[in-house]
Amino acid sequence: MELKQHLSDITQEVFLSMLSLEVVPGEPLREFSNAHSHTVSGMVGMTGLYKGALAIHASIEVAKKITSQMLFMDVDEVDEDVMDAMGEMANMLAGNMKTALSSNGKDIELSVPSAVTGDHYSIDIKNTGEHLIVPFSTDIGDFSVQFNFEKHN
Repeated sequence: MELKQHLSDITQEVFLSMLSLEVVPGEPLREFSNAHSHTVSGMVGMTGLYKGALAIHASIEVAKKITSQMLFMDVDEVDEDVMDAMGEMANMLAGNMKTALSSNGKDIELSVPSAVTGDHYSIDIKNTGEHLIVPFSTDIGDFSVQFNFEKHN
């Protein structure tokens, strides 16, 4: 199965199981950029057989809605709950990618999830090797999932 299909399937499964939210993948973005504005990004690093990172990027409004659905409560501002929820979404996506890419689950290690937000920021995700950014549409708004990696033997 190709990488785009793995990423699309995993994202759809995680959003459906965790948020009861259907997501529709779009065509992968051709342009690569680490610059973001007015968004929240959750990230998880990966090392071992695959070295890189997986990140989920959502507008501030969509990140608050994701958090609201995840925690079953209203979220009015970007706070610790939003940052934790976006980090956890990245963690679940990365964990499922690890399972899809690893035959034994021991040759890939994941970092602790983290999240950032701001009016304008840049994430230094290595752009060598392969990179894939897939946009997704939902009833609560759009977001994208980015996966950058190099395979090591």
